[in-house]
Formats: sequence, structure tokens, C-alpha cells
Amino acid sequence: NTAHELGHKKDDLERWLSKITLAQTFYGHFYIEHNRGHHVRVSTPEDPASARFGENFWTFLPRSVWGSLISSWELEKTRMERLGKRTWSIHNDVLNAWLMSVVLYAALVAGFGWEVLPFLVIQAVYGFSLLETVNYLEHYGLLRQKTASGRYERCAPVHSWNSDHICTNIFLYHLQRHSDHHA
Repeated sequence: NTAHELGHKKDDLERWLSKITLAQTFYGHFYIEHNRGHHVRVSTPEDPASARFGENFWTFLPRSVWGSLISSWELEKTRMERLGKRTWSIHNDVLNAWLMSVVLYAALVAGFGWEVLPFLVIQAVYGFSLLETVNYLEHYGLLRQKTASGRYERCAPVHSWNSDHICTNIFLYHLQRHSDHHA
């Protein structure tokens, strides 16, 4: 949630800190997909992070993880082409986020030995699964309708589930008002 909130900030340092925070889970592509993909396509069939009605979590999780990875790569590839830069460069936010993970993991292996790798993988899977659990719960079964023009209706409070409880307020950095977040 810290990475999520930092990724929404305007300040470059805070956005960079978002990618650093995601480095421990090797899920840096979330930074791109969430901000430029999910927020555009929330509660549509095109959004990998919006759970379909009747879809169980174990079906949603691989679809969201893989779909977010593909989406982030496509979004970043398009951005790099628009800027006239090569896709395979340090300027690619997916690649530089993954590079942060590689550096972190290499430093931990250098400091603690190869024995630390299974723990790194387990905590990474656990970490990004928690993030995807929040996605599953906050958009489960919600669907924006298409307008006469063929575009989706604007995102409204009915396209996100809210949980106005003190516990979720404290632990999710006010993300319990998820429709406000999307607005």
C-alpha cells in the first residue's frame, strides 16, 4: 500500500520511492500498470486487476499477475516509442524497476548467501498476492457499461467497493474509500 500511494504522487522522488518499495516483491511493473492501465480501464473486461463476477481468487490471481505484466510492458513500450527512445533501455520504467529488484536481491544474496533466495521468492509472492487480494476485493464483479459512442462510462463510486471501517482506514492508508481513490 505504501508503494501504491507513493506511485500516485506527483513528485518524482516519491514516485521513484514507489518503485524502490516494489523492488522487494519484484513487482515494479505494478507502478506502470496501476497508474496508466488500471485507472483507465477499471471495472472493464480489459482491466486485468478487476475481478469478474463469479471469478474466484485463485482464477483471478494468475490472470491479474500475467495480464498486468503484459499490460505494463505494452504501456511502457508505447511510451518509449512516443518519446523516440528504445524500448530496451534504462529509461524503460518496467526495466529499471526490475533492475532495482535484481540489485536488491543480488545484495541480499551477497550478504546472506544463496540460502536466502527461497525466502526472497516466498516473501515476493506473498507480497504481490496481498496487493492483488486488495484489487480482487475492491473491484469484484463491478462493470462499467459502454456508452453509445462505444467508450466506457466515466468511473463512478459504483465501480469500486468501499469499506469504511477504522481498521481498513489505518492499514490501507485511507484506501478503504476506494471509489474516492478512483475519482
